[in-house]
Amino acid sequence: MSYTWTIVTVTDRRSILRDAGSPIDAARRILGSTLVVGAVQARIVEVEAYGGDPSGPWPDPAAHSFRGPNPRNAVMFGPAGHLYVYRSYGMHFCANVSYGPEGVAGGVLLRAAEILEGHELVASRRPGVRRHFDAARGPGNLGSALGLTLDDDGLDLFGEDAGVSLELGEATDCGSGPRVGISVASDWPWRLWIPGSPAVSAYRRSPRAPAPT
Repeated sequence: MSYTWTIVTVTDRRSILRDAGSPIDAARRILGSTLVVGAVQARIVEVEAYGGDPSGPWPDPAAHSFRGPNPRNAVMFGPAGHLYVYRSYGMHFCANVSYGPEGVAGGVLLRAAEILEGHELVASRRPGVRRHFDAARGPGNLGSALGLTLDDDGLDLFGEDAGVSLELGEATDCGSGPRVGISVASDWPWRLWIPGSPAVSAYRRSPRAPAPT
């Protein structure tokens, strides 16, 4: 598949994610974007789309929002363009971008990124990483490289003073395949990546997932 996007203005960015026609559409728009966290800039090269609860248009049993809103997943039900950060396995922080109309759950997991600026700061956060493209390869590593914590949960990526921003840009030659490490809806091709990027993570199927169909 090939997709080409043009850089959009600040006023358009939120409406693009709010009006995304599907989880895949939202993921396509975020893929190739630039995430800025303080002095670090990173190009998003791999994402996974997640839907919402059964009452919404995109029921997704693998989504954190599937059982309805709670204090942890509230950002997924809020306005588009906000950061949903959660702790994974008690030690990693993973980041998602909310999309869709307010009240309808949806999130795009940021799985991997290429660091564009702030290499020294990233290296201090990821000691022992020898290859630069491994610094933000995988959602937990991405959160560590960018210094994200639960304090960043709910930040407006299109606000003026958040310290974290998302510049929607362009993505081409988009690959797609099953999502990683989930035991339900495991064969949905909702994982997207930019082919050729060395920062894209390896596919690992959950041992709890049923045999591929």
